[in-house]
Amino acid sequence: MQAVFILATIFGGIILALTIIGSTILMVMKIRKDGVSRKGRQMETNEARMIQEIHQGLSKMEKRVESLETVILERERKGHTS
Repeated sequence: MQAVFILATIFGGIILALTIIGSTILMVMKIRKDGVSRKGRQMETNEARMIQEIHQGLSKMEKRVESLETVILERERKGHTS
């Protein structure tokens, strides 16, 4: 009876190991074929959009700072010439 239990455990372990290895290989093949999942692509799209919005906001801020610098420099010049 003990020999049957040991034999069943060994075969069960082998079948489990083959199943895990096979499913891992299939997942790797699917990832290589399809690339990133739909959710992953959607997240990448959202991240890219957010980065573009941040870049645009920073560009606008840079223009504002340059305008303020110009105004301050003009006031300083007027203050020194008066």
